[in-house]
Amino acid sequence: MPVLLAKTWAGSDPAGWWMSEKLDGVRAVWDCRTLATRSGQEIHAPQWFLDGLPAGEPLDGELWIGRGKFQQTVGVVRSHGGGDEWRSIRFAAFDAPMSLGGFEDRQAALRDAIGNRGLAFVLPQMRCESQAHMLEELARVEAVGGEGLMLRQPASRYERKRSGTLLKVKTFHDAEATVVGYESGTGRNASCVGALVAQLQDGTEFRVSSGLTDALRRDPPAVGTVFTFKYQQLTDAGVPRFPSFYRVA
Repeated sequence: MPVLLAKTWAGSDPAGWWMSEKLDGVRAVWDCRTLATRSGQEIHAPQWFLDGLPAGEPLDGELWIGRGKFQQTVGVVRSHGGGDEWRSIRFAAFDAPMSLGGFEDRQAALRDAIGNRGLAFVLPQMRCESQAHMLEELARVEAVGGEGLMLRQPASRYERKRSGTLLKVKTFHDAEATVVGYESGTGRNASCVGALVAQLQDGTEFRVSSGLTDALRRDPPAVGTVFTFKYQQLTDAGVPRFPSFYRVA
């Protein structure tokens, strides 16, 4: 099931839009029978977890443990197990993709469907008063370890594509690249990888060293792996400035 994807906020006036924290979790869609990733791959959650989700309202949201717990969440989701590790995960619902009406109508549908269920909750939304209000909230969220904000256009419909009705706001930009090689390290990293040689979708190559942990330098992502990185801006040649490894996509 295609999902609504965000564009990046580029300075437009956010007053009147709805804003929420951008969660650091695994995007998931519930069709009232199965959980799946945004690409349609089934997520093998235990039956008791599925039974805790609403039976009559499809959900778009994220499987989430908490701020800074992305890798832990991915590990649980990919485990295909039904153990107690799933008890740390909750479904943060931010849209009802099959519900008619604008964003506010879909939020009401979410609240009615989820009620007081313990495994799922409706992600809180706040009406943005101004750009200054948005930047203040962004600073607050980032200060407590959050990833950024999401802005949603009031009364907007659910579009199954990348849409300007949904915007992500971060201090740093992020993007995806593919590992195409490695550079050897020097000094204390002489026996490890010093940098990943990465390639953007348009073929632009660049190096990523910042953000690599000692464990990743010893056992780097395989060639062909797609990963997310953060950067400040692009050079005139389209090369990311100050790229920093974030996580495997």
